[in-house]
Amino acid sequence: MVAGPMAAMLCADLGAEVVKVEQPRGGDRMRLLGHRIGSIGAVWAGVNRGKRGLVLDLQHPDGLAALKDLVASADVFVQNFRPGVAERLGIDDASLRAVNPELVYVSISGFGDTGPYIDQKSYDYVVQMLSGMAALQGDDGAPELIRNIVIDKVTAMTATQSILAALLARARGAGGQHVRLSMIDTAVAFLWPDGMMQHTLLDTERVTTGPHMADGYVVRPTADSYLALVATSNSQFPGLCRALGREEWLSDPRFLTLADREVNAEVLTELISVEVAKHPGSELVARLHEHDVPCALANPVDRVHLDPQVVHNATLVEHDRPWLGRVREPRPPALFSATPTSLGRHAPKLDEHTDEILAELGRSPEQIAALRASGAAGARQVSKPKS
Repeated sequence: MVAGPMAAMLCADLGAEVVKVEQPRGGDRMRLLGHRIGSIGAVWAGVNRGKRGLVLDLQHPDGLAALKDLVASADVFVQNFRPGVAERLGIDDASLRAVNPELVYVSISGFGDTGPYIDQKSYDYVVQMLSGMAALQGDDGAPELIRNIVIDKVTAMTATQSILAALLARARGAGGQHVRLSMIDTAVAFLWPDGMMQHTLLDTERVTTGPHMADGYVVRPTADSYLALVATSNSQFPGLCRALGREEWLSDPRFLTLADREVNAEVLTELISVEVAKHPGSELVARLHEHDVPCALANPVDRVHLDPQVVHNATLVEHDRPWLGRVREPRPPALFSATPTSLGRHAPKLDEHTDEILAELGRSPEQIAALRASGAAGARQVSKPKS
């Protein structure tokens, strides 16, 4: 629902021409999720900008034929179905490679093509639970979900990276190929370097243990807000003590060295939290920055767009979009000196470009009208359930 569409959108951000193919009845289910105007939701628009929209019934032979005509001139095909669906629709790698041998075909699934989970539905929260991501957030207590679709998004980014690598390999003579990604593989790889650091070194008798990096990820209440800081290193701890007015900690035998502070981390963490709670957040951050201590107050979600660095970087763009009116959205984060990126076209309204794309594929106006009349192309009215 997100990983495949977002991967294609990231390609569009980098200059690709992208066509999104949707089903005739209602289109992509994500369209109506959350805040929306008409048939375009904010989440859907956020992962589908830069594309043109084509509606085809792939179970109709003429709809499938139109898709294959489109694939014949494409560089990349991305599908995000569960295993077996693409084969049933006749849009699997073998079927489309017969039309375009140089195609980079990308399959994104929850769990892969084989194995005990392939018949189960996969969503971001499911993979967070299975991959250890939720357990890590729980800090030995009840698991907690990261409250955004982090696995979908990192899978999308990994897919885009893989698409670019496959295109480069093709340009160097490797030809087209099938690229497979699963959300669970991507999630485990994403989590592993730091999240699974205590399960990486298997010659346990030779391992010198240390605190988990996650232990330092503490949000502390100030007198009027919330603060995050990590300053236990030898270069930062003195600044923390001076900023908090507790220079006596510098001579406390429990905290003399980094090793001492690791042994007594629980005590030190509590002492820091008590001191932080005494001060207004903005005043404390100013003092911490004066002593070169890395820290930040929590930005409320409705004020992130006002953060001075976000404003300075022009990270967010406010502009008018067809159908939606005024919107705020992030620009592509990478800045290229010679080939600058752009936000590209708006996320398409359902069926917005069907006739245009079919005409480019060589269909005459009469043929397009016939495709619509037969149900092979174009959106259909979704019938309401009878009461």
